[in-house]
Amino acid sequence: MRSLIDPMLKQNRRSFFGDVGIRLGGLAMSMMASKSLLGNTSTVREIERVHPPLPGLPHFPPTAKAIIYLHMNGGPSQLDTWDYKPGLQEFFDKDIPATVQGGQRLSTMTSGQTRFPVAPSKFRFEQSGTSGIWVNKELLPFTSEIVDEISLIKTVHTNAINHDPACTFVMTGSEIPGKASIGSWLAYGLGSENDDLPAFVVFTPQFPSDSNGQAIYNRMWGSGFLSTRYNGVALRGSGDPVLYLQNPDGVSRTDRRVMLDALDRLNQGTLENFGDPETATRIAQYEMAFRMQASVPDLTDISQESASTLALYGPDANVPGTFAHSALLSRRLVERGVRAVQILHRGWDQHGSLPYQLGNQCKQTDQATAALIKDLKQRGLLDSTLVVWGGEFGRTVYSQGTLTRDDYGRDHHPRNFCMWMAGGGVKGGYVHGETDDFSYNVVENPVHVNDLNATILHCLGIDHEQFSFKFQGLDQRLTGVEKQNVVHEILI
Repeated sequence: MRSLIDPMLKQNRRSFFGDVGIRLGGLAMSMMASKSLLGNTSTVREIERVHPPLPGLPHFPPTAKAIIYLHMNGGPSQLDTWDYKPGLQEFFDKDIPATVQGGQRLSTMTSGQTRFPVAPSKFRFEQSGTSGIWVNKELLPFTSEIVDEISLIKTVHTNAINHDPACTFVMTGSEIPGKASIGSWLAYGLGSENDDLPAFVVFTPQFPSDSNGQAIYNRMWGSGFLSTRYNGVALRGSGDPVLYLQNPDGVSRTDRRVMLDALDRLNQGTLENFGDPETATRIAQYEMAFRMQASVPDLTDISQESASTLALYGPDANVPGTFAHSALLSRRLVERGVRAVQILHRGWDQHGSLPYQLGNQCKQTDQATAALIKDLKQRGLLDSTLVVWGGEFGRTVYSQGTLTRDDYGRDHHPRNFCMWMAGGGVKGGYVHGETDDFSYNVVENPVHVNDLNATILHCLGIDHEQFSFKFQGLDQRLTGVEKQNVVHEILI
């Protein structure tokens, strides 16, 4: 092993003489460091912005400064939430017409069925708000109160038919792992206005124990080919929000600062010698961890929230790890200048017992989702915060397994599903696109998942075609290399 001398062997002539000689710059840095050790905290560190944007970004004035992305992992049934199809009642238990199904690629879960019987929704839909948007008011009574704030897109479609590639697609713009997630792209391009919290924060709250909770992967908030400093930072719902963040017994905050300053000088030397960007990432992560020791406890302390605010989010707002608690913290994060927040709620994969299981999912999320919109609005934050709600695909109109009037299941359906957006320059009380009478095919204004991603970037002041990162010989983009379009119809 020659690990101690290998760095010296890799040095070039100039760096060798620079290291063994006396540098005025190094002397100056040593003097600055000594002042820091003596208690002078007015250093360059406090003046520099921790999460700066890329030069030239945003490309144009944004309508949103931050995003909260509510991902309902598993594929919510559009037929039982937003895509009202009253004419399906007369087709109950009749096979879906072959002309409608039209060569649809099926998953292995229903490809062996001999019949594809139509399963109308058992739930009551009503028109809500002054806009009159149809919504399942039985399952979404609170969300029905905020329909005048949302743009409902009924015609989102994707290429993937299984969960993992579909989730990877909607979050990274590609089914292929290794790409950067949308939150990481935003952290990379726009940085953050908060120097004491990560630019991109993620929650993975609890979900009903008897639901079909599909696995989620950290690639959904990963930085892919971008520097790992742009990874989403996941806050835990139990115990310490971030593991190993607090100092151990006997180590004071001053001690930690001295240790980090010394480590920073060592890492800076390594960075100068080898230029590895991951060394710069490590420096930034150590510094952010130190700042988070103070900022995270302040973030998660909701004791100063008013009783009316807590009541707005519901009884679970006080329970760490719940969707309601995560939604409340999401508001507190964007209030503090964090750029991107993501909540991934699992369990929306209802192949059987859909009415029961979907009801449980909505009970956990409906009130808090509506509360988030109302809370942002009453604080003047909705105009500058883009809220996105949706899953990775929709569900089939035909039943998987046994069908009765009150019980049925639905398979995966990538051809069309519903998502909505609110705030941040998006029209309220607006419906975009239309599907056929079976909610099986798009008949008007299709929106690809990367059209949606292009629209999100647009709201944050980014031209998706001009926002790229060179990797493996390609100018990688969140929206891929194919032509994608901003959905201008939903924008103010």
